[in-house]
Parts: sequence; C-alpha cells; structure tokens
Amino acid sequence: MTALSVAETVAATAAGTLTARGAVDAALDRVARLDGDLNAMSVVLADRARRDADVLDAARAAGEPAGPLHGVPLVIKEEVDVEGCVTTFGGEANSSPAAADAELVRRLRAAGAVIVGKTTMPEFGAFPYTESVSRGHTRNPWDRTRTPGGSSGGTAVAVASGMVPAGIGGDGGGSIRIPSACCGLFGLKPQRGRVTTAPHPHLWWALGTAGPLTRTVLDSALVYDAIRGNVPGDLYTAGETGSFADAARREPGRLRVGWSTKAVSAGVRPDPVHVRAVEDTARLLGELGHDVREVDPRYPDPTAAFLPQFFAGIRTEADQVEHYERLERRTRETYRLGSWVTPRVRDRALRQSERVAAKANRVFDGIEVLLTPAIAHRPPRVGVLDGRGTVRASLASMPAIAYAALWNVAGNPAASLPCGLAADGLPVAVQLVGPTDGEPVLLSLAAQLEAARPWPLVAP
Repeated sequence: MTALSVAETVAATAAGTLTARGAVDAALDRVARLDGDLNAMSVVLADRARRDADVLDAARAAGEPAGPLHGVPLVIKEEVDVEGCVTTFGGEANSSPAAADAELVRRLRAAGAVIVGKTTMPEFGAFPYTESVSRGHTRNPWDRTRTPGGSSGGTAVAVASGMVPAGIGGDGGGSIRIPSACCGLFGLKPQRGRVTTAPHPHLWWALGTAGPLTRTVLDSALVYDAIRGNVPGDLYTAGETGSFADAARREPGRLRVGWSTKAVSAGVRPDPVHVRAVEDTARLLGELGHDVREVDPRYPDPTAAFLPQFFAGIRTEADQVEHYERLERRTRETYRLGSWVTPRVRDRALRQSERVAAKANRVFDGIEVLLTPAIAHRPPRVGVLDGRGTVRASLASMPAIAYAALWNVAGNPAASLPCGLAADGLPVAVQLVGPTDGEPVLLSLAAQLEAARPWPLVAP
C-alpha cells in the first residue's frame, strides 16, 4: 500500500475503503522493510497495535462514531510515556515500564490513532543529532551517510521514509524543526504551553514543547487539534486559538512578511543553499501577493536564558531515572557541568526568558511573519557526536540551533517548511516564525506555500 497521509488515512477509513487494521498492518510492513538500515524505531508495538486497530474496527462496525484520527498509525519519541514501555529518554538508565500513557498519547488514542512504536533519540535530547551509545546512529532516509538531525530524529525518519504518516517529537531548542529540515518534513514548534506536558509539569522548564512531525501542513494541524490543550498542573498554558485544521484549509490573506538570513548565534554563517532558499521563498511570497521585505530582526542574545534551562532540564531528567550510573559518559559530564545551575540561577534564567521574549517580539511590530533559514548547515555525516564531550558536542550543535533556539526561549510558534531538494540530494527548508499564539497564521501561510511549491513527500 502507498504511504498515505494522515488526512488520506482518515478519509479512507471514513469511507470504508480502508480499515484501521489495514492501515496498521501496512505501516508495520513498512517498518519491517525499511528500518533495518535507518534505525528510526527503538520499540515496535506490533501486537498491541494490531489489537488496538481491531478494537477500533469492531467499534466502527457496531456503529460507534469514528474519531478525528481514526486508524492513523503513529510513532512516539522515547521521552514520552507510552503505557507498558520503558521511557528510556534515549538511553539505558530506566528499566521499569510506564504505568500509564502521557496525556498527549491518551488524547491520540481517544482520537482513534494507533501507536505502532517508539522512536530513537539522543539521550535526553541534549544534542540535535540522533546518535547514542545504546541505539547507535539513526540515518537520513534521503542519504544514509547523513544525519537526520535531532533530537526527534527517529520520528523524522519514520515519517519521511513513509513508515507512518505522522509521529510525535519534542522541541527544546529546535528538536522538531531541525530533523524536519534535514528530512523534508513540516515541523511546527507550537506556542509554549499549547500542548500539555503531563504527567510532567514542564519540558526543560520554559524551553520545551511536544508536537507532531508530518509530511503535510494539514496533517500537522489535524494532529495538533487532537492533542492541544492543558490539564491542571501544567506550568505553562497558551492563549486561545481556533481550529488548526481550519487555519490550514483557508487562505492567509495578504500578510506582511519580513525575511532575514542573519543568524542569532554569533559566528555562524548559513550555507549558501539556505540563503538561496530564503530568497527564493521571499520572491514566491511576493508573487503570491504578500508584502515582503528584508528586515533586521535585532535578535537579543538568548544565551543567559537558554543555557541554565538546558542544564536544569538535563539535571531534572537525570535525577528522575532509576539507574544514574547507566547514563552515557557525556550525559554525566553534562550533569556535572550544570551543577552551577541552582534553583535561584534557574529562576533568574526564567525571568531573563521574559525579557528575551519581549525584545525578540519587537520584530512583529512591523510584520506578521518572519522568514529565516531553518538550520545553518547542510545535514552532516553521521557520527557528529562520536568521541565528543559536552563542550565539543555543543560547539558542533551551533549550526543546527542557530535559528531555532531563540524561539524556544521566547516561546513563539515556529515551523520548518520544506522547499524541495538541493543539488546534494538532501532536503532544503526555511523557517517561518509567528507572533505569540500565531500558529493559525503560520499554518495558513505554510499551506499556501505548500500548494504553490509542492515538495517530494516520501524519501526514495
């Protein structure tokens, strides 16, 4: 069976031309056929997925209404709890299975989605390349010698290769957008607090949020509509918006779009391929009727807000694992290097985040969307983290996070949008950034660009 999108799967199951079991069996067949040299999957839940699909089909046969994601096979990043699976965070430091699904997984199941497995990630998602001691290297489906990025790299590979139509990742410094850019996917980091982090009150304090990686804009919106919202105990909540799917289906109107190829991180220069992608996208936006201009975003330096929360996030997760001694050596080094981040330092960083957000959002006084590169470098060869300690791994990560991490600090929604393939055979992407609670405008604009400039949807 051809790899269907989320929307196509839902339409087929609604029409009765496809059963949930048929969709799941096809996904599991693709996982078995494709994952051997890609290493996207850490756990395949074949038996449970088939049982869950059969339950959905039986309920449908009995006349019960189908959910908005009925029969859609999905994968979940290792840092998110799935009942009966060990939440490994990409390593070996936990050994007890999770007693319950995370809230967003529960919502996916309630919407009719079927969880077929969990996906690889670097330990704790500390670096934007999906490589670990226990799981090895995860490889880009467009070129097996290249990284898919990270930290949601396993999810990105599973979706980009056509194993599943969508998967859940997390973004604490670009970890949805970076692998989406490397693998040719649409990846929207939502507004801070848009998606509950329960059972945890936060994900890396103010930095992190969870969300889907998909092959189309509408697919992302459909999944978000199923999972967004909060529960008591969430540290952050987002403002009200309408349906994301409705936003993805409507024209954006004439927008003021500013573009810039200036990197937030000092000393980082974007690859000429990414500069051309931004310039080409700016021209296309002008042809589509938007008011497009080059701007100087006057980025604030997010370092004083980002670094303490990065270390605090790693230390918080490391303090909760069952077997600290099983953590990777680099992770333990990162833990030690972050010992200066006391609660007082962390709280100061959170206050600094508010100041960074205020300065970063000044760019939206004159525009409605900011267009930038998604990443600065072309996807490097696998093995980026081999033999590197915390400091060298951090330096190697700078080109990946140069345009992304600021918007984790500020909390704004930001999306990586594919632009096609470069001469090296690898995907090219741009980043669209919106104002606070601006996901609907990003989805509308991204869908318009998707229609005007279709991209290859499944890696060969």
